[in-house]
Amino acid sequence: MKNSFIKKTLRLTNEDAELLKVKSQKYGMNENEYLRILIRDKPIDRPEIKSVLKELINEVNHIGVNINQIAKSNNAGFYTDTEKRQLFAYMQKVNVAVEQVVTQLGNQ
Repeated sequence: MKNSFIKKTLRLTNEDAELLKVKSQKYGMNENEYLRILIRDKPIDRPEIKSVLKELINEVNHIGVNINQIAKSNNAGFYTDTEKRQLFAYMQKVNVAVEQVVTQLGNQ
């Protein structure tokens, strides 16, 4: 089924028009694309949310690599108190990163 389009006229203040222009350009979209995403109101589709989630996933992946190295040491019988403290610190870092994303998304 082919989409049909309806033309709508929208009145914006100069400030709102400039903000729309800046935000759509920031995410590499034209203004129509950006407005359609906002209208559909699916948070996961919003470019700013995608960007924040991508950063969180990367951070968690980096931390996961470090945790895997500690687990390997544990399995080999070389698990030290230092590694236990590192593991705890990594888990705290994950919690902080998730908390920051939740706060950032809540402020949008």
